Amino acid sequence: MNEKISVIIPAKNESTGLSKFLPKLCLLKDKFNFEVIVVNDGSTDNTSEICRRHDVTELVHPYSKGNGAAIKSGARSAKGSTFVFMDGDGQHDANDIPRLISRYNEGYDMVVGNRDGKSQASFGRLAANRLYNRLASWMVGYRVRDLTSGFRVVDACKFKEFLYILPNGFSYPTTSTMAFFRAGYSVCYEPIVAAKREGKSHIKLLKDGVRFLLIIFKIGTLYSPLKLFTPVSLIAFGLGVGYYGFTYFTAGRFTNMSALLFSTSLLIFMMGLISEQITAIMYKKDE
Repeated sequence: MNEKISVIIPAKNESTGLSKFLPKLCLLKDKFNFEVIVVNDGSTDNTSEICRRHDVTELVHPYSKGNGAAIKSGARSAKGSTFVFMDGDGQHDANDIPRLISRYNEGYDMVVGNRDGKSQASFGRLAANRLYNRLASWMVGYRVRDLTSGFRVVDACKFKEFLYILPNGFSYPTTSTMAFFRAGYSVCYEPIVAAKREGKSHIKLLKDGVRFLLIIFKIGTLYSPLKLFTPVSLIAFGLGVGYYGFTYFTAGRFTNMSALLFSTSLLIFMMGLISEQITAIMYKKDE
């Protein structure tokens, strides 16, 4: 831990959680070379007072811009070569930081705190996260254990490469994880136990759940478009074959609908090929 480490905490009305885990974090700050940045995302509680009391850096948004926007603000102002991201709700244990950093120092570019099933807020949240993990694993070809965990250690320079694609909402963990896999960076998972959050969650299960799915498919088109376009193309082709077989045996002819389905299948596949080339160019690194 000789290099500068920046601990970045997005917080919106999380004074209860901050007051409980900032003291532990400040003990580590004094022991190691940490800077602690709390990004106050338009809070209306006494978050600023708690930050002053514990002598941590506070960045204040004049109004709420979103969890992802707070992460981006913290990353832009942080001075460390390594970023540690934590939630401000008190779920994450500051004492886990040295263990995650130790794993990071083994040569990884990102280490994600992997929550167990007991750490999920509800059965619905657990089921949704398992669905997200499976979809993401299929797209990246690697087992994604916890796609939405907000507790992670990353290489600062490599994380900043993807600031422009991070959403302003609650999906920055999803986007950054898949972007790191797409860029060929090393990602690993370290088991953690997340405590029950302090205060009320800002995530709405249905609304944000649909948003997370859209984010996964959006990043999928950035990651490997053919994995999304090819199945859709095959479905259209299969429907065309099925409809052609039906009309051939019932009417003895090839219909315009079958031709349309075959043409649609070809167009979708060609769009996937073009998208694949575009993503390859986008992720190409300059020497």
